[in-house]
Amino acid sequence: MELRHLRYFVAVAETGSLTEAAEHRLFTSQPSLSRQIRDLEEEVGSPLLIRSARGVDLTDAGRAFLDHARMALSQVEAAVEAARRASQPTKPTLALGFLTGTEMTWLPRAMQVLRDELQGIEVTVSSDYSPDLADALARGKLDAAFLRTEAGFGLEYRIVRREPLVVLMPSDHPLALRERIRPEDFDGEVFVATSNKAKVLQAVTRAYLQKAGIAFEREHNVDNLAGAMSLVASTRGLALMPAYAMNLLPWSVVSRPLDGEVPMIDLAVGYNKTNASPVLKRFLERLDELADDGHARLV
Repeated sequence: MELRHLRYFVAVAETGSLTEAAEHRLFTSQPSLSRQIRDLEEEVGSPLLIRSARGVDLTDAGRAFLDHARMALSQVEAAVEAARRASQPTKPTLALGFLTGTEMTWLPRAMQVLRDELQGIEVTVSSDYSPDLADALARGKLDAAFLRTEAGFGLEYRIVRREPLVVLMPSDHPLALRERIRPEDFDGEVFVATSNKAKVLQAVTRAYLQKAGIAFEREHNVDNLAGAMSLVASTRGLALMPAYAMNLLPWSVVSRPLDGEVPMIDLAVGYNKTNASPVLKRFLERLDELADDGHARLV
């Protein structure tokens, strides 16, 4: 089995089309791609795809194979990235990633942890969606990231904070007069929900809504905090978001805490255990110092 077989299979699985994958992802001919997929299926010993006029779907074997194929490709990329870094005897680096919006709180704390090493290392910083940060960690593009505990990437996580969800609403919404929002206050309201791009937050939110028996008029989906705030203001809807959102609210949106049992979501420092960076090792050894200000607690 060759790496190209894995790349081809992942491309077809993600696009749902042999033609789309061939023309726009792999830049090869569709007949050639079909042959490669057949060769892979013969080697695996089981059909991986169901072909139809609408495209392709994964078989049960294909779904099981997809996760491992992605992980194998990620590990190869991580190995290449590690070799490239090792071949360049330059200043040691630490690539940090942040779930967009969290860098305002956690970047200064991370720099404080590294204060004794800052003159000797080069720190790069980026912000992104949590799943994209996890993917970058798996591929060796980042050394550590502040993100959700994303499954399926083979990463290690150390939780640095458990954060409550709060209700976002237009600043002139009638519910803004309340000190706390009860589950029944959602009845009949427009709800702004998170999309599959934020799977961890989506799961926490859905679990709370189902347990509380909350009914709402209609739902809008959004995949980032900025989009959620915009939709809250424009649709006059409600949204459940982590409490760090309170630091980023425009004048048109306010937040209120929930009454009763409040759903919580974890923020973690994630890293790839195969990453042998000595700078990462020192950072992880001093991670407990992030809790020194009393606002965070490692669990």
